[in-house]
Amino acid sequence: MMRSKLFVPGSRPELFDKALLSQADGLSFDLEDAVADEKKGDARNTLQQWMQAPAVLSSNKTIIVRVNAMDTAYFVQDIACVVQRGLNIINLPKPSGVDAVLLAAEAIEQAERANGVNQDGRNPVRLLLNIETPSALRNAYQLASAHPRVMGLQLGLADLFEPIAISRKEPFAIRYAMMQVKMAAAEAGVEAFDGAFADIKNTEGFIAEAQFAASIGFSGKSCIHPSQIKLTNEAFRPSDAAIAHALKVVEAAREAQEKGIGAYVVDGKMIDPPFFKSAQALVASARSLGLIP
Repeated sequence: MMRSKLFVPGSRPELFDKALLSQADGLSFDLEDAVADEKKGDARNTLQQWMQAPAVLSSNKTIIVRVNAMDTAYFVQDIACVVQRGLNIINLPKPSGVDAVLLAAEAIEQAERANGVNQDGRNPVRLLLNIETPSALRNAYQLASAHPRVMGLQLGLADLFEPIAISRKEPFAIRYAMMQVKMAAAEAGVEAFDGAFADIKNTEGFIAEAQFAASIGFSGKSCIHPSQIKLTNEAFRPSDAAIAHALKVVEAAREAQEKGIGAYVVDGKMIDPPFFKSAQALVASARSLGLIP
């Protein structure tokens, strides 16, 4: 489970070990916007070496690298360099369409073979696709379902809104885009992740956005500052009341199945298959977080 995903500039190796010791579930090392052109080679090589450290290889953190966009001169080198042991996910910015996703998946596969990664086929490097252009938002389902390596969609509101003069503070626009991404991800059977919140001092706004994302089934949210990690983990933590209710639903479902009953009542609420599935998912999430045995 990846509730919080901390962005780490690829040009700041002094932050790598600190990030590994943080409470973030995932670390997203950025080789794109956070690295100047003349530093990109050094950044990718330093990151490659760091990923081979024993502390990284034994960590339970999800390690992600946001590579440069496919229409840049850096993409191929990024993939060839960072697809190593220790890497879990490639974050692909601005995918232009299904063909781009397929080409990215092919590049990852070639790098796996060249670098001796995933030789048994059990732990493929996966793809997290950024939805940060109008066309990507419109075609989000097609992107999400383009290849089995795709594990999720990540909303990038700044890149999506700023070029077309939509305010990043407009609640309707934010919620509209979030629902579009969630529905596309759900149809494709992958996860949806909320993007960054740039106003670091606006704690109230960050919490509200994270809580809304959690309420519509997003798996987690990006953090651009360590202070946002705890807020994110709390927002995406199932409440004790919700866990207790879900456990009751699962137990009642077992009893109902034994009696051949399709719908039943728990705490005054009618429960049928959609509610049961939701309860199962919540219990699984709580178990993965160590909240229940």
